[in-house]
Amino acid sequence: MIAVDKISLVGYGAAICTTCSFIPQVWQVIQSRNTESISLLMYCIFVFGVFLWCVYGVVVRDLPLIMANLITLILSGLILAMKLRDTTSKVDN
Repeated sequence: MIAVDKISLVGYGAAICTTCSFIPQVWQVIQSRNTESISLLMYCIFVFGVFLWCVYGVVVRDLPLIMANLITLILSGLILAMKLRDTTSKVDN
């Protein structure tokens, strides 16, 4: 069995909380197909920042940091992709 120190447990707890906080937003966007109130610039910057956190986590070999940010990157990337789709479809019309 893998031993986990108490500080890592705090990291895993934080990772679970912050990552799970994106699930309701993703669910709402998928269900409603509405990204109008979401800031494109904010999500571009945020997704890039989360990507950088993933890179940092790999460099420092911090598993909670890597896991949380990888999942957050996927969830926020989905929202960004839907926002970009909606934005480009408005430009085409």
